[in-house]
Amino acid sequence: QVQLVESGGGLVQAGGSLSLSCAASGRTFSNRAMGWFRQAPGQEREFVAAINWSGGSTYYADSVKDRFTISTDNAKNTVYLRMNSLKPEDTALYYCAASYTRFYGLGDLVPHRPSDYNYWGQGTQVTVSS
Repeated sequence: QVQLVESGGGLVQAGGSLSLSCAASGRTFSNRAMGWFRQAPGQEREFVAAINWSGGSTYYADSVKDRFTISTDNAKNTVYLRMNSLKPEDTALYYCAASYTRFYGLGDLVPHRPSDYNYWGQGTQVTVSS
């Protein structure tokens, strides 16, 4: 079983920055994919970013490309999402997720569909004021 615990959410003004963390435990994460998703009230959960835990591939939603950065610290079993130039439309509950549906090699594309992810955290709220 995998446990994922997000932290780092909060209230920030438009144009500001936040860093989210996701502490992972329970299984090994080599060659697995980790992702960040978000869900605003009344909307479906949407993909934000994903990374191959063993390094290499990353993938971003167009709406966050060049503003958000996903990274991992293997020694701490932690995934990060650095969010810059935040906009009010980035307001949502942000979830960390782990994909154990297959192994991901260094050159493989990482998944971006919620159905590709087996484990989910409880979420951390990000609110961007205008």
